[in-house]
Amino acid sequence: MPVIRTGSAVTQINVFTVEPDRQQPLIDYLAQAARVASEVPGWISASLHRSLDGTRVVNYAQSADLDAAQRVVQHLRSRGLLEGNKAFGQAQPGLYEVSFTLDRDS
Repeated sequence: MPVIRTGSAVTQINVFTVEPDRQQPLIDYLAQAARVASEVPGWISASLHRSLDGTRVVNYAQSADLDAAQRVVQHLRSRGLLEGNKAFGQAQPGLYEVSFTLDRDS
């Protein structure tokens, strides 16, 4: 289960813009890429989100630290899984750190 806390991980957030008929195929592709990424030490979790209008997919992936995040990217790149994203739509990736959270139990 993904846990979102300040100072606990590096998060890659990738927003894909897709045609509605490409949304589910991209989700399927990213789910397979997440399984491959999970082989990397320091990988924590991946969560995929679909927009209700069918035009976007958000991949939220956590790694233990920056080194682990970079290892995940290299692992996926070496298997052609990053290049393969381009077949589905336009990607806007970025690495982030959590700076604030609030939940019902806080």
